[in-house]
Amino acid sequence: MHSIQQYQEFVLEFLNAQQQEREPKNLYEPIQYILGLGGKKMRPVLTLMSAEIFDADYVKALPAALAVEVFHNFSLVHDDIMDDAPLRRGNITVHEKWNINTGILSGDAMLILAYQYFEQYEPFIFRELAKLFSKTALEVCEGQQWDVDFETRSDVTIPEYLKMIEYKTAVLVAAAMKMGAIVAETSAENGDLIYDFGLNLGLAFQLQDDYLDAFGNPATFGKQIGGDIIENKKTYLYLKAIEFASAEEKAKLLQLFSVSLEENATKIEEVKTIFNATGATKATQQAIQDYTLMAFATLDKMNVSSEKKSMLRSFGENLMNRNV
Repeated sequence: MHSIQQYQEFVLEFLNAQQQEREPKNLYEPIQYILGLGGKKMRPVLTLMSAEIFDADYVKALPAALAVEVFHNFSLVHDDIMDDAPLRRGNITVHEKWNINTGILSGDAMLILAYQYFEQYEPFIFRELAKLFSKTALEVCEGQQWDVDFETRSDVTIPEYLKMIEYKTAVLVAAAMKMGAIVAETSAENGDLIYDFGLNLGLAFQLQDDYLDAFGNPATFGKQIGGDIIENKKTYLYLKAIEFASAEEKAKLLQLFSVSLEENATKIEEVKTIFNATGATKATQQAIQDYTLMAFATLDKMNVSSEKKSMLRSFGENLMNRNV
């Protein structure tokens, strides 16, 4: 087994080895640009880690890992167009640097390129990877559409929200891990268990992201604190606050989430006060812990050594930046 930093280096080395001058430049240069913008490369790292958990050489998992990374970045290019986002990882977005048509077409090409990496495997492994990948890619699109739909809905339920973040975020984490298991040709049971581990950890991670958006440390969170509140996003915190609120608190929260302001400091503080007063903050923290523990519970059933189970648990704890 290797360290997270080593896996990241392996992914970057393999990615750089794939780079070549291709025509037309206006199709391929945006692809090289977005893939070169950095990021933690956590999804492909999970694929390499999972392969080694099940006794395969990480090298065998590199094409599948890069397929995950290319697909993830494809989704970011298209998400940035939908959100009209000017920046990605502190750099200008593809559609702003080139144009929207280029962003759409280069993104489409990335989706095809992701599939091509599976061609480096034997037919049986190729089929299993492609089946999982197709299922996951469609779920990510469904999650994105639900996220868009929720922006204009006032009746979003907590089960609906959890399904949305599962599809938009958690399924790709889960699939990245199961791809490593497929490449390693471990048992179907182990593959399903590592998928469940990734799925629950992905849900915990997204719920923690919701929490940190409101209550995180601006110096370490890496994003604007209160961004979801400013954008009137109906996060888990918001939905729990609506569920627990008194009539007065609910009316106030609905009013705050019905306006867009030039100056938002007061709005953010008032919303956070309601989150705390209603118990939504504690409920969200509890949900983060519950999903993290569900992820760890799958490790007990996995047919790998105790040492490797401990490594997965440590990874989960580090990812959540917590001990549970």
